[in-house]
Amino acid sequence: MKRGVVFLCILAMVLTSGCATNPELIKTAGIGTRTDIFQELTVGSPVPLGYADLRIVSSLKTHNPGLSSLEKKSHGTPDYKLLINIDGQVAEIAGVLREEDSEPRGLRDPEAGEGIRYSFRKEVRIKAGTHRIVIAIPEDNIAVERNLKLKEGSVNILVLEPIYGSTSPTGRPTYYSPTAFMSGVDGFRLILNGSLL
Repeated sequence: MKRGVVFLCILAMVLTSGCATNPELIKTAGIGTRTDIFQELTVGSPVPLGYADLRIVSSLKTHNPGLSSLEKKSHGTPDYKLLINIDGQVAEIAGVLREEDSEPRGLRDPEAGEGIRYSFRKEVRIKAGTHRIVIAIPEDNIAVERNLKLKEGSVNILVLEPIYGSTSPTGRPTYYSPTAFMSGVDGFRLILNGSLL
């Protein structure tokens, strides 16, 4: 019995590691205290001495707008946005939307079905070194915080891979329960240059 409880506690920590429904972290993500941490890039240019480039990308899926008459959220609309906060400087990223009705690509494809695909992308130039980044979707009450170490002169790709909610009857993720975009986004896996953060 004790082993089962310990296993469930460890599993819960693993599944929720790095993701937060902490209102303070979500609030912090939207508060800009600096404007000199990074500059947004529009065209590629050589990375100057002392700096690094960071491309932030994410592709996720939500249900169509107005799925429920009680829902007040902006799922499936252009108002659904991603926030990034790097060392206190905030940027709001609007997604490029398209309708998508995809067939399952396996037994438990979390993105199978009819919905709205969002593609988020932001490119910034920042001083080389270690930076604290918070990724948030306030609409879904989620935030993820990590430290990034960027080498001088490097061009880096940070992929935000969505973690979707559980489809189990209790609404809680279990080891065997599948996830699906219709259950909402519960968090992100952050992958920097191919390595999980």
